[in-house]
Amino acid sequence: MAYSLQTNIPSIFLSNKHIVDPTLAEMGKNLNEAMKMLEDNQRYLQRIMAARTEDVYMVSILQLVQNLMHGDEEEESSSQSYRLQNVGEQGHMALLGHSLAAYISVLERERLRKLTTRILSDTTLWLCRLFRYENGSAYYHEDDREGLLKVCRLAIHSCYEDYTVEGFNVLYNKLPVIYISSAARTGLGQTLCNQLGLPLSCMCRVPCNTMFGSQHQMDVALLDRLIKDDIESGKLPLLLVANAGTPGAGHTDKLGRLKELCEQYNMWLHVEGVNLATLALGYVSSSVLAATKCDSMTLTPGSWLGLPAVPAVTVYRHEDPSLSLAAGLTSSQPVEKLRALPLWLSLQYLGHDGIVERIKHASQLSQRLLENLKNMDFIKTSVQPAFNIWLGEQLAQLVPASGVDVVELEDEGTCVRFSPLMTSAVLGTEVQDVDQLMDCLKMKIPVLICTLQLREEFEQEVKRTVGLSYIEDLSWPGLGIVRYNTDGKKDEKEVEKINTELLKKLNELESDLSFSLGNYHYLQNGCYYQPSGQCPQTAVLNRCRHTPVSLSRRAGGRRGAGVSFRVMHTAKRV
Repeated sequence: MAYSLQTNIPSIFLSNKHIVDPTLAEMGKNLNEAMKMLEDNQRYLQRIMAARTEDVYMVSILQLVQNLMHGDEEEESSSQSYRLQNVGEQGHMALLGHSLAAYISVLERERLRKLTTRILSDTTLWLCRLFRYENGSAYYHEDDREGLLKVCRLAIHSCYEDYTVEGFNVLYNKLPVIYISSAARTGLGQTLCNQLGLPLSCMCRVPCNTMFGSQHQMDVALLDRLIKDDIESGKLPLLLVANAGTPGAGHTDKLGRLKELCEQYNMWLHVEGVNLATLALGYVSSSVLAATKCDSMTLTPGSWLGLPAVPAVTVYRHEDPSLSLAAGLTSSQPVEKLRALPLWLSLQYLGHDGIVERIKHASQLSQRLLENLKNMDFIKTSVQPAFNIWLGEQLAQLVPASGVDVVELEDEGTCVRFSPLMTSAVLGTEVQDVDQLMDCLKMKIPVLICTLQLREEFEQEVKRTVGLSYIEDLSWPGLGIVRYNTDGKKDEKEVEKINTELLKKLNELESDLSFSLGNYHYLQNGCYYQPSGQCPQTAVLNRCRHTPVSLSRRAGGRRGAGVSFRVMHTAKRV
């Protein structure tokens, strides 16, 4: 029997009056109270403990959990912010699924089998329809790499007929080869080989384009040559892992061409990536739509829809159920099928329209930022890593709901990434957050440009001054590091006194500059200075250059042991 994914369902577990099973009613009530206790403040806990003395043990346990979750907040710096998942009612449904799974697992065996079969078939049908994957089966797993691992085992069982009986002995004369993109997740190839018991020589990393197309797309022509070379060497091309949204840059491989290549060499094609979420939308780009023809693909609806603790799903097509069972993609144990329960509840709660709306919203956020960036003519890609790290950290701190982070790409180096398909549903990102992100970019990027322009000038100014030496440090996102040589006979307290006076006087300069003490062990008794404001003119640099010299001399310093400080230009106004 087929079941449809309803537009929405009532919050049956949030209202207990229609629930006949008393355990279910109590479970729904306890979940509501537990979430309130963990999310609300201390007064709620105290009120509950006073009003319901019979729940004192439950409340005290939850009190302990809350302290473990939030106990260190007061110790953290007020300037540091952390991002918590936006757990709405759909998230509560997912959390309830875990409690229900534990309760359902103790049912009578035949009743348990019927219920789990219904849950599994419903969820699989909805996901396959939602993401345009016809006639597919599904495997639900906690680790998002586990589905690919099971698919690799299925491919091995399919290509080596005697593998079930003889095991790895059948692989000896014809080693399988798994192909992954150089833009794939870090460590993916090694993890697969370790878990499958294969030597690393069975993993082939395929370079991305260097001449034509995106530099984050797999080079199809080179892949073709690599496959031919492996066949000539007596190896068996087994499986290809392609990307519909690379982890770093979000680019999609040429899936249509890769599918043709896999059919030509009788290889399994597996696709993963965040762009698979867009298959649920009314309009899907042809490059992503080609993923629906692959042999398997891994979906991560938890991050796409903002659902906590729901499993990842690998959908696949295969005609032999016995091989799927041997590979671990299916299970005869009813309890194993309960992994789908949190997702089953959440999908019903959101409904088709709610699911599509969340994915559409994330896509619109990405498009909005892209359109705004096109209007910024001072965006450049060739910036030193330290500056991009600083920029990413600043943006994440100023607009935490944006979900921006810093990634390292093979060709571009250090980049700031905005990936709303992975973060917006979790963090509750809205259009105003994207607009605020753009405002911060407009404020911070001119600072980086000014700093880069003034680096050489600052270095020359320092080198022309007797008693100062310039220290180059590419990891520092500022103008540079300056060292003043003091008398080597001075002890730490005397040098610290000089630093304190330097810090005080430098902060008095009328140049919109701010200063802070540096790392003693790294800089050998130093202080940092961080200029803030519009680009300082040469006169300002001169004053900064002469101030530590004159102050140190007044403190009795002579050339010898060093006093160092770092210089950073950080705009307060642009």
